[in-house]
Amino acid sequence: MTAWRSPVLLVAGIAGLIALQPVRVSAQWWSHAPKDFEECADSAEKLTSKEQKTAALAECNAKFAGRRKPGGGYTYYDFMQDRTFDIAGPNPTPEEQKYIDDQYTIYLENQKRSSIAAAFSAKQQQPDQQLQQTSLRTETKVPIPRQRPAKLRSCDRHDFSCEWPKLSESLKDLKKLFSSQSAKAAKGS
Repeated sequence: MTAWRSPVLLVAGIAGLIALQPVRVSAQWWSHAPKDFEECADSAEKLTSKEQKTAALAECNAKFAGRRKPGGGYTYYDFMQDRTFDIAGPNPTPEEQKYIDDQYTIYLENQKRSSIAAAFSAKQQQPDQQLQQTSLRTETKVPIPRQRPAKLRSCDRHDFSCEWPKLSESLKDLKKLFSSQSAKAAKGS
């Protein structure tokens, strides 16, 4: 009885492992192959989980480069040139891809020319700006002396408002005299 138990256990164990293995899913999650991105995206939207939808839309993006145009035909957006190209099918043909690549080469050459022209223009403007700045710096504004206002009235000999400027000057002279004498005395001691 123990002799036949080992093979039965072995077969049961193998059958159990086979039953517990996850079911393999086909890499193509759609029932029939979609013809373009829009059909693929419509099928992806029918999936239940958000993760499945996201993965399916990423697969649609990888599979189809072109997008359906409303009037018919397809368009391909080249983000490097920020430009669209009309194409015959959902993906560019080799000839269409060569044309798009050639246009990108032309685009790069034009960008290079534009940047060189801008740099050249900036370099030409720079001496003009320096000349203008230099002329502004050398241009000095000479202040125009103010004319003393004419006396509005004649001063009487002992009028305080007329005598005050003279008195003020005399006090300044005295102050200078005493401050210079005190400085000499301080040096002498």
